Amino acid sequence: MAWLTNLRKNPLGLQLRGQLWFYTKFPFNPKSSVARLGTYFGCKSRSGKLRKKICLETNFGSGENPSLFWASISPIISVKNHRISFFFSLLFLSVIISFSGCKEKVGKSEDTLEKLDISYASGFTIFKGENFWKVEVTQPWTGADRIFSYLVLKENAEKPAGEFDAIIQLPVEKVILTSTTHIPHLDMLNSTEKLIGFPNLNLISSDKTWQHIDAGKVVELGAGPSANTEMVIDLAPDWIMISTLGDDLKYLDLLAQAEIPAVINGEYVEQHPLGRAEWIKFTGVMLGKYEESKIAFEQVEKDYLEAEKLSDSIVDSLRPTVLSGVLYQDIWYAPGSESWGAKILQNAGGDYIFSHQKGTGSAQLNYEYVLENALEADFWIGSADFQDLETMGNAEPRYKAFNSFKSGNVFSYTQKRGRAGGLEYFELGYMRPDLILKDLIKILHPDLLPAYELYFYQQLHAKK
Repeated sequence: MAWLTNLRKNPLGLQLRGQLWFYTKFPFNPKSSVARLGTYFGCKSRSGKLRKKICLETNFGSGENPSLFWASISPIISVKNHRISFFFSLLFLSVIISFSGCKEKVGKSEDTLEKLDISYASGFTIFKGENFWKVEVTQPWTGADRIFSYLVLKENAEKPAGEFDAIIQLPVEKVILTSTTHIPHLDMLNSTEKLIGFPNLNLISSDKTWQHIDAGKVVELGAGPSANTEMVIDLAPDWIMISTLGDDLKYLDLLAQAEIPAVINGEYVEQHPLGRAEWIKFTGVMLGKYEESKIAFEQVEKDYLEAEKLSDSIVDSLRPTVLSGVLYQDIWYAPGSESWGAKILQNAGGDYIFSHQKGTGSAQLNYEYVLENALEADFWIGSADFQDLETMGNAEPRYKAFNSFKSGNVFSYTQKRGRAGGLEYFELGYMRPDLILKDLIKILHPDLLPAYELYFYQQLHAKK
C-alpha cells in the first residue's frame, strides 16, 4: 500500500485523488474486509473524558436489529377426559386467531405509509406517514448488505412503532456536514445558517457558507479525513450527515451512545447523472423541507434534460473523440464507461475513447495502451487541476505526445475556486450536473449553445 500513501502525499497524487474521487469510488472503500473495525482514535484524546467509550472495540453492523420473537407449542398431553382435551383445542385455536388479528393490524399500519417518487436515485427511499417521515438508505456504499432506517418526526408528533438507526426531531436548527458535496443542499434550501461544524473549512467554495464562517458560526472540526468526534459531541447538533467516502462511519456507534442522530449520505454510489442530484430530497426531509427540495431538484432535472436534447440528434460520425484521465506512476486512471462522469460526456455528444472499459469505477490502463488508442483524440477533458499546458507537460512529459495536447484542446474543471482554493466543481458538481453537461456541450459542439459561457471548465493555455 506504499503507493497509496504516496498518492496522498504527492501533489500530483492529490490531483489524481480528487479527480478519481469525483468521477468514481476510487481509492476509497469504507467497508473493511475485517470483521472488527478496531479501536477508536479517541483513545489518544487529550482530555480523555470519552476514553472509556471511544476505546471500546465495535463489531459494526452485526446484530443491531432485535432478534425475531417466535414460539412453538408442542404439548405432549395424555388426558383421558375428552372434554378437557376439547377445551385445550379451543384455547389453542383462540391463540392462533388472536395472533392472526395482530398481524393484520400491522399490515394496515404499513399501508398508511406513502412511498414518495424517486426518479433517478437508487440508494434511498422516502415514506411519508402521519406526522412523520421514514427514510431508508439502501445503498450507503458500494456492495453494502445493510439498510439504514431513519425516522423524522414533525413537532410534537408521537414516535411510531419500529426500530430506527436515528431519530430526528423537527424543527432542526443545528447540523454538521462532512462533505463539501452536501454544502449546496443547505444553500439551495435556504438553510446555510443551520451549519455549525465542518472538517477542513478551506475546502468549501460556497460564498454563502463563507459569510456564515466569517460570522464565527461554523466550527472547524479538524483537518484530517474525518470530523473530530469529541467536538461533534460537544456541539450537540440536531443531526450530522456522514459521507461513506470518509472515515466517519466507524464512529456511528459512539454518536448513537451520545444520542446524536447520524445519517449516511451515499450519493456517490449513484451513476445516473441526475441520481446524485436527487439526494437533495434526502437532505430536504432531514431539514423538514421536502417540498422545497423537490422544487430545487425538478429545476435541475428540467435544465439537464433540455440540454441533453440538444445533443440527441448528433450522429456518431459528428461526435468528436474524447480522452480523459491522468497518468500516475505509469498507470493511467480513467473513468469507467458506466460511471457518472462518462455518462455525462456521452450525453454531451462526445465519443469517449474508453467506452469499452466497462465499470462504474476507475479503469487502470498502461501508457502504451492509452497512447495507441487516444493519440489522435480530438479533445482531452478532465486533466486533473493543472493551470496551464506548460505546467501539465512539465509534470509528465509523456502528455506532450497526444494530439489534443499539441492542438491545445485540453480542458480542466478549474475555472472556479473558493476563497481558500477549494474547487467549486467538486462541491457543486454533484448537485448541478446540468452545468457540467452544458459545459461539455459548449466545448464539443459550441454551435449548440452559442451564448453560453463555461461555468466549471476552462481551456488550458500554453502558459498561465
